[in-house]
Amino acid sequence: MVNRASLLLFFRRMLRPAMLVAVVLCGMPVSGAGARALPLDQIKLPDGFRIDVYAEGLSGARSMARGPKGTIFVGSRNNGQVRAVIDHDGDQRADEVVVIAQGLAMPNGVAMRGGALYVAEVGRVLRFDDIEDHLYAPPVAAVVRNDLPREAHHGWRYIGFGPDDRLYISVGAPCNICDEPLPFASIISMRADGTDPQVYARGIRNSVGFAWHPDNGDLWFTDNGRDHLGDHAPPDELNHASGPGQHFGYPYCHGGNIADPEFGDRADCDEFRPPAARLGAHVASLGMQFYAGDMFPPRYRGNIFIAEHGSWNRSEKAGYRISLVRLDGNRAVQYETFAEGWLQDDDAWGRPVDLLVLPDGSLLVSDDAAGAIYRISYRE
Repeated sequence: MVNRASLLLFFRRMLRPAMLVAVVLCGMPVSGAGARALPLDQIKLPDGFRIDVYAEGLSGARSMARGPKGTIFVGSRNNGQVRAVIDHDGDQRADEVVVIAQGLAMPNGVAMRGGALYVAEVGRVLRFDDIEDHLYAPPVAAVVRNDLPREAHHGWRYIGFGPDDRLYISVGAPCNICDEPLPFASIISMRADGTDPQVYARGIRNSVGFAWHPDNGDLWFTDNGRDHLGDHAPPDELNHASGPGQHFGYPYCHGGNIADPEFGDRADCDEFRPPAARLGAHVASLGMQFYAGDMFPPRYRGNIFIAEHGSWNRSEKAGYRISLVRLDGNRAVQYETFAEGWLQDDDAWGRPVDLLVLPDGSLLVSDDAAGAIYRISYRE
């Protein structure tokens, strides 16, 4: 099913050495003045939890990463900016937002390694060294890789460093449904310097969120199901990669057992690894995090929070919430709503994108529609 010649050409291209590039840099504070009041009283949470604004005036806030000194770095999809969100006084609310870079091509993905900030555009990955010491005069970015596919459809990358110290990058399918050669529809990994690229998992339509199990180091990821099969199919997926080389079905099968009407006759669904959990259809499951903090009650520890961005073409909207998948070992045993209220009477005022657990155990949530980051905390 994979064109071997195309795959070899892809890896040959990727072995070219990295180079340096200048990007448009600002290093200037951004005011949040004029941001509309957010109706957080509409958000429903379990007893004992509360939600507060951590930062606002963050148009298009997407993926988040935390620096060693506590700075929250935020990517974007539509405005080309990467920003630093700073809580100077430690009161759990940001005091300042600084633009680190602008004019980039959908810089959705951000990740930290030591003191370096990695930023994924559509076609390349940049690295800003020692960034927290140079927020107001950011360094020239080094290009880690400059030859990722440049197709904009599902081209907003999600990135993260695994327990093996390799950089993992999602490469979505450049379409709703199609059968394109690798690296499309995969998660790839490489060394931190961009060398030794490998396809880690494939058959993945569009993953915009992944994390590693805190105990065994296995990769788990969300995947958005295809469109135009109706309101109720196929489901989005939460997947568990127990090792490299596994195929998760796209474009032949969806949700583990739904043969695609166009490509399903090319393979049997039993050939592929089924999802660990079938999520809501078209909920646009994006960022996910294992909860390993100490603030929330013990029943949340080791389970998975998922940001559901919300449907875009369903006749009745779905998602626009944070869900929780409870695990028993490596088995997903329950899928439930944790926080909801961004959708009111089929009108969405906010859309959760990414999640980040802070050292104190609270949970940050980015929202690209409301232009905000929220902090969810717990107190008995």
